[in-house]
This record gives sequence, structure tokens and C-alpha cells, in this order.
Amino acid sequence: MMRTCHSRKLVRSVPEGLLRQASCSTVVLPNTDMKKNDAKLIGRRDAMRAMAATPLSAALASSATQGAQRGMPAKRPNILLMHCHDLGQYLHCYGVKTVRTPNLDRLASEGVRFERSFCTAPQCSPSRASLFTGRYPHNNGVMGLCHADFAWDLHPDERHLGQILRDAGYTTAGVGIIHETHSGPKRCGLQHYKGGGGAKQAVNNAIGLLERFASETDKPFYMQVGCIEPHRLGGKDPHASDHMGFLGRHLKPDTTLGVDVPGFLRDTEGTRTELAELQGAVHYMDEQYGRLLKAVRDRGLEECTLVIFTTDHGYAMPRAKCSLYDPGIAVALMLRLPSRQGWHGGAVHSQMISNVDYVPTLLGLVGRAIPANVQGRSFASLLDGKPYEPRKEVFGEITYHDYYDPRRCIRTETHKLIVNFSSAPSFMDPSQSWRPRSDTIVPPNHALAYHPVVELYDLRSDPWEQKDLADDPARAEVRKGLLARLHRHLSETQDPILTEAVVSPMHRKAWAMLKGGKM
Repeated sequence: MMRTCHSRKLVRSVPEGLLRQASCSTVVLPNTDMKKNDAKLIGRRDAMRAMAATPLSAALASSATQGAQRGMPAKRPNILLMHCHDLGQYLHCYGVKTVRTPNLDRLASEGVRFERSFCTAPQCSPSRASLFTGRYPHNNGVMGLCHADFAWDLHPDERHLGQILRDAGYTTAGVGIIHETHSGPKRCGLQHYKGGGGAKQAVNNAIGLLERFASETDKPFYMQVGCIEPHRLGGKDPHASDHMGFLGRHLKPDTTLGVDVPGFLRDTEGTRTELAELQGAVHYMDEQYGRLLKAVRDRGLEECTLVIFTTDHGYAMPRAKCSLYDPGIAVALMLRLPSRQGWHGGAVHSQMISNVDYVPTLLGLVGRAIPANVQGRSFASLLDGKPYEPRKEVFGEITYHDYYDPRRCIRTETHKLIVNFSSAPSFMDPSQSWRPRSDTIVPPNHALAYHPVVELYDLRSDPWEQKDLADDPARAEVRKGLLARLHRHLSETQDPILTEAVVSPMHRKAWAMLKGGKM
């Protein structure tokens, strides 16, 4: 058998819909010279010629069309999920006019872009755990970082997207960053794994796997590719002494189009310096993923491969990453599947999407039952142009990152309400620096600012969430209603924060050492 996914240039006389159906499936034609119950498996070009030359053509075309109308999974696309660290929506196609991202901009213009896409947590591991399980961090077990002694991990019975697709007959692979488990790629159901967290090496390894998958004949593939850029890169900037910037030895600042300072940061020399570094790191990441997208196209896989690009959370600037404000939880999301109407063509959707919604959407696409414990909701009908009930709210959370800072939020079309369960500093500083170079407008003095119990923001008049309205008597009803909705969500999902302080893996390890006198 051979994978029948080639460039549409091969046959121009075949109707577009039928061409696309044939591009993503193996075509089976009877052969009278073969023994009974045997069949000749042929590639797309030969299939099209045979269909044009034999009386079987009408029947096969009718069968394919009827199967598609019935929603039968006669063709299952390959899935390539590209993700990076710490990007948020810091892309040109999301309105950041001074960052150069031509490859991802092209993906958005050819595919589908979601304007208001959010993550469940503004931190690396919990957000990824939601992305790959369709469940909230407080349910899937990853309420903090997975690496080193942070050691958070998926509960043993949690099902990763890779496991589900492997069991559905996909060849599964991972490249680069695996940050949603403490237990490694096999825990994620990934049959093949190549390291290389830097974007260049990750893409090189991914292209190598693509070569293999393009020649395989019996299965679609699922491959997740993650890179570290544009995460801050400690110890790799030879000019850094008291701070951690975005530059490694392979990165340079980018001010080609200038520097645009977002409205929640002070316009200072330090802020502009860091944003220029961030722009350089983002541009580099875009270049590398551009190579991977070209490899998909050059190997004839573009038509029948669902390409998804996203990130874990907001960019690593103060009051973004590690915070529940929109710069921390808004994330890029774009996808492209040329063989399915509505999943390409430059569409832009403004409905709110959460990254717990990815898994049910993908499972529906490949004809797999959605597990009952998946908490996200599919947005496939939105893409397909069918009736779709938009989300009325999305929920976000942080529990542990650098330290214990439990916060929960609800975001609606118009408002954001945050509940803080500790009197920690007003925001967790994501700069990883002894002397941070960027400053916020609010609070004016970070050293003396701590969480209130409740925060409330009107996103219509205050999109950067600078004016807390929680104590405004005129907003009392809004506050009351959002508190009730957030409490209902936390109760229904059995968030442990409602009953007790959450204990970390290191706490349990320390307790065991005290009790047993050894590690």
C-alpha cells in the first residue's frame, strides 16, 4: 500500500470535492485478474485514471460522496500539532505589527485563525496538560510544573491525545518539548520520539520523521512538535549578568519594524529592549516552523494533513505569563486542513475557544468517541458551518509555578473576575531575573502590592485590565453573578481549592523524608 496523498496538480480534470476525498484515503479497486476477495491497492494518480476509464467511476464517486455525507470516517487526516513556549498572541497576524512572522501569517491566511483563543492556565505544564487531555489542570493532576522536583504529573488514569490516537490506529510521534508529564514520551502514547527542544533541531528531527511517514502506507500519523523559543533562555546570553533575556547565542534582537509597547507595560528603555529580544526570538521560531510547513507541502502531505499551531500561554513579560489577565491566558490558535470545507481558506472566528476544546474537536474529526470525562467541547461544527453554541465564558487557573499562588478566574465576553486564595504578590514575575528590566503600569510599585481577594475588570472599556472594579457598588450585581458562575464551575469540576490548600509533590516528598528519615 502507499499513502495516497499527493499534490492536487496531478489531476486537474477531476472535480475538487472528489479530488480532495481521494487525496486523504486509500482507494481500493477490484481487479478481475486477482483471486476472490483480493483487491488491488493503487495510488491516487492511478485511481483517477482508472475511475475515468471504467464504469466503476460513477459508483466509486457516489460511494465516496455518500460516505462523506453520512460523516463516515472513510478518510482520516494526518495531524501535525506545532506548539512553542511563551508566545501568547505575539504574532503579526494577531495585530502585533512590529514582529515579523510571515510563515505563521501565511498559515493563518490559508487556514483558520481564532481571534479569542485562551488557555486554562498561564504556565507551561498545566496548560499543555489541558491541551492534550481536554481536562482542567485541577482534574488531570498537573497543577504545577512537571520537571525536576516540581514533579507534577498526569494522574495514572488520564488519557493523553497521543494514547487515544495510537489506539485509534494512528502512528504517533513527538519531537522536542514534552512538558505535560513528569514521566516522558511513552506516557503520552508516542511511539516515536526525537529530542531537540530548540526550534531548529526540533524541526530538523520533525522533517526526518515526515520523510518516514510520507513513505509509510497503512496509517495516518499524529505528530506533536514543540520548541522552547521564545521562552527566556537562561545562561545562553553572554551579555546577561543580573537578568535573563530572550536571547541565546543563536538569537538576535529584531527592530526591523520598530517596537510596539503593549498597554499594560511602561514604555521604558528596558521594556523596549526586552520586546526587541522577544521579537527576535519569535521571528526565529517562525522561520523554523516555516521550514516544517514547507516540508509538509514538498512531500505531498499538505492536502490531507491537519496542521495546528498554538502555544501554551502568554509571553514572559510581567503581568502576562503566570497571570490570569488576558496577556497571560490569550493564546494563538490557527489550523489548516485543505481537504475539509471550512477548515481552510483564511476564515477568522471571534468566538471564545479554550484549549480544553482541542481534544474533543480532534477526536470528532477522526471518528473517535469522545471520553465521558473530557471537559472541553468540540468546535468542529463552527468550522463546518453548522449550528454552534458559542461559549459564554472560559475559565483559567494557576496553583503552583515558582511558588504557591492559587488563583481562579472566569472570563466572559465583557468581564473578567479573578479570585485569589493567597496574599501573594500582585503578580508572579516571569522574568526569572534578579533585576527585571520591564515595568508594569499597574501596580506602580510591585514590591508593595499584593493580591486582593477578588478582582473585577470591564474588558470593553479596559482591555488591559488596569482598573479593578471589584469594590465599585455600581458593579455589585456583576460581581455577584460572576462569583456564582465561577463557584459553580469549581464545584462541578471538584476543584480541591474549595476545600483545602493544595499540597505539592515536593511537600509530599518532604513529609515522607521526615517520616522515614530517607528519600
